[in-house]
Amino acid sequence: MRKIMNKYNKNKLAALIAIGTMSLMTSGCSENNKQVTTVEKQTNSVLTRTDTRPNIIYILADDLGYGDIGAFGQQHIDTPSLDKMAQQGMRLTQHYAGSTVCAPSRASLVTGKQPGTVQIRGNFELGSFLDEEEWGQMPLRPGTQTIGTLMQKAGYETALIGKWGLGGPGSYGTPNKQGFDYFFGYLDQKQAHNHYPTHLWKNEQRFPLNNEYLDVHQALPEGVDASDPKSYLPYKREDFAQQRIADEALRYVEENKNKPFFLYLSFAAPHAALQAPAEDVKAYDKKQFEETPTAGGYLPVLKPKATRAAMITHIDTSIGKLFAKLKSLGLDKNTLVMFSSDNGPSWEGGADLEFFNSNGDNRGYKRDLYEGGIRMPTIAWWPGKIAENSSSAHVSAFWDIMPTLADLAEVKSPSDTDGISLLPTLLATGKQEKHHHLYWEFHNNNGEHAQAIRLDDDKGHWKAVRLYNKNNRSNPPIELYNLAVDKEEQTNIANLHPKMIEKMDELMKGSRTQADIDAWNFDYWPKAN
Repeated sequence: MRKIMNKYNKNKLAALIAIGTMSLMTSGCSENNKQVTTVEKQTNSVLTRTDTRPNIIYILADDLGYGDIGAFGQQHIDTPSLDKMAQQGMRLTQHYAGSTVCAPSRASLVTGKQPGTVQIRGNFELGSFLDEEEWGQMPLRPGTQTIGTLMQKAGYETALIGKWGLGGPGSYGTPNKQGFDYFFGYLDQKQAHNHYPTHLWKNEQRFPLNNEYLDVHQALPEGVDASDPKSYLPYKREDFAQQRIADEALRYVEENKNKPFFLYLSFAAPHAALQAPAEDVKAYDKKQFEETPTAGGYLPVLKPKATRAAMITHIDTSIGKLFAKLKSLGLDKNTLVMFSSDNGPSWEGGADLEFFNSNGDNRGYKRDLYEGGIRMPTIAWWPGKIAENSSSAHVSAFWDIMPTLADLAEVKSPSDTDGISLLPTLLATGKQEKHHHLYWEFHNNNGEHAQAIRLDDDKGHWKAVRLYNKNNRSNPPIELYNLAVDKEEQTNIANLHPKMIEKMDELMKGSRTQADIDAWNFDYWPKAN
């Protein structure tokens, strides 16, 4: 009998017991596999030093919108390194995330599966925001084929530095058990709400930071002057996790300069809470933003506009240092670097997305399946291989990254991947295979659901969106837009194209499998609703 989510707390306890048990059962196997891989790499060390296959760095931002960087139209935030990356490389203007929220989007990226077949289809949280209840999210299953395992088998050194969110401490979903030789960063994405946490993780061990614990979901006490900078001193900490992540990436590249490596570099910014080093925020005084102190469900912020801008510029500065490191080591001509974001921008924490025009010309934000929630600012850079200052409108998505990596590493992609290699587009060689359509689904914690399809033909670039809510729980109407003439998805033309609506309905039904978790299926509604 299927589990029902009205026994949510019991199910979470059962899940935790299963995670702990399976972690113990599989830890020995994982270590043995790791030892074999290590031996193989040591045996072939002479060959790997002369291996001409490229190093690969995949950089992911968190809640960064399509219009949040200069190369995609941003006017207020300084992103010179990413702008230069785009000038020296290729902008992918129709590249889509795996979902409109963190965990399922990252699961799609990591496993090469589209949203209707991926294991993780929502933010299934375990534990709480407390350090002593850091249990993470629903973990990837043992034996999952990931971009980590793919590159390990290809003979690459593999590392994840930054935010994970696909398996908490002690579970079978930790990066070291999912194909990454080295891990440094956040295991639990709830911990990543705080950019000044008490600790990160180095492989399976806690790595302490010089910060006292901080609850990042609180408001200023009543009677406190919101315009007084001193009111915000209790929320200040010194050891910025995003700087630790950036520094560790530089160290990793230096250490592995003589081997082919795959680095998945996953910053946790500009996701709320809005926090950045004081000097980075002060650098935006020159912009003279009109500021209104705010919290937005997270930490109180005196200058929310300058703080969010500083978070993005910090990422940009870190990427600039990474490019400088590659050049100083002579690795720049043999390293592919890709940059993207996990989903659309969020208002949380007091972000003013209208001021920044964070979603560009797109409709919607994080948690929407309109373009603003899933179309990502994506750049690819490989000097001498990718044409400078180029742009591609090829329709692609996160699940295409796995087969692209396989082509670069000269190995076969898993047979069950849903992706198609982007390499012909990136190198402008050969014939680029295209998807028949792209599919997404989203399951909100309040019980609402959504589906979307992108399908191009000779008559249009069709986008279908279906929203399940209290008033439309069964077979809700499908909205239809032609992105070729209506990129902003403002004119619903469903009534003009009944045949296309029938086709979209069939694709929405046929593009998914039943999810293991009840809340990730369209017949689920919380009893409270």
